[in-house]
Amino acid sequence: MRYLTAGESHGPKLTTIIEGLPAGMPLLQEDINEQLARRQKGYGRGRRMQIEKDTAEITSGVRHGLTLGSPVALVVENNDWKHWVKIMGAEPFEGNEEDIKRKVTRPRPGHADLNGALKYGHQDMRNVLERSSARETTIRVAAGAVAKKLLSLLGIEVASHVVEIGGVKSNVSSYESIQSLREITEESPVRCLDAKAGEDMMKAIDSAKENGDSIGGIVEVIVEGMPAGVGSYVHYDRKIDAKLAYAICSINAFKGVEFGIGFDAAHIPGSQVHDEIIWSEERGFYRKSNRLGGLEGGMTNGMPLVIRGVMKPIPTLYKPLQSVDIESKEVFSASVERSDSCAVPAAAVVAENVVAWELAAAIVDQFYSDRFETLKEVVDQQRKYAREF
Repeated sequence: MRYLTAGESHGPKLTTIIEGLPAGMPLLQEDINEQLARRQKGYGRGRRMQIEKDTAEITSGVRHGLTLGSPVALVVENNDWKHWVKIMGAEPFEGNEEDIKRKVTRPRPGHADLNGALKYGHQDMRNVLERSSARETTIRVAAGAVAKKLLSLLGIEVASHVVEIGGVKSNVSSYESIQSLREITEESPVRCLDAKAGEDMMKAIDSAKENGDSIGGIVEVIVEGMPAGVGSYVHYDRKIDAKLAYAICSINAFKGVEFGIGFDAAHIPGSQVHDEIIWSEERGFYRKSNRLGGLEGGMTNGMPLVIRGVMKPIPTLYKPLQSVDIESKEVFSASVERSDSCAVPAAAVVAENVVAWELAAAIVDQFYSDRFETLKEVVDQQRKYAREF
């Protein structure tokens, strides 16, 4: 299972083509649009979220609410495109290069601007920033929503919450059920389980905005219902934790990932790191604790997956950092594009969906998946086998 995305931040639309979905899987546009709406929420978002009301259109691969087994194409229109036709249009520009509006020659520290210009030889770095923009995560969430639908139909649920923003940490990590986690975080403007910490996070975001600054944070993704043994210990490129780490770090502005207790494992003894194995007739083999976050030896172990990612502060600031104009080589303050002061709550939704994609892809790769009904049967058989082993 794989997908490719296309589209620029201020281009006409964002597109993805998904290949490898099983035939006969129920899929509606509402399944996708629910996730797109969640991505646009969150305290600290900028004006772009007021302009774009993202909805996806399924343009191929689905008939009468069921996948066909052929590629599924999704399209999200950019409502702001009407203001950018002359700037971002595909037709040859009529006039002098100097007449192109909103040309970018001043690279912003922390962005792809300068590196991308050096890579592709762009003298106008708008050619870089339009594609490197986090706007691209819109269509990745759309693809992830399809994966979440597949997982949900297989009895696998994915949720997330924010554990830290700008140094303010949540003191609540436990939850009654994944459904209760969803309900609490959907009501929180910062997707935090801790109401008091959530209020302090919003104050930190307000303070950063007033100062023309930005702040980052940490999000946690929880997955329940994954059967044991998905992934591989045999080949490095099939280890599921490696794929999940890759997925998290592929999100714009994410700079680190950890599983379970993560980096805390570096300074405590092994007896407090590894999860003891026990057995019951009802559950089969399971772990007394979940410090390793549901992952051992490059495979799922049947326990809930716990994955955290750290997002750096957004580098587009309203008090710009120093930069150098690539044409004149003069020192300037970096140019300012419309931006958020904090996108951590929205990034939690993106993280959910990229994690869902990797898990769905691993299941489709590991089990027979041409037909959805058969895929469900073999996944259920794997669960039964593990319980009775």
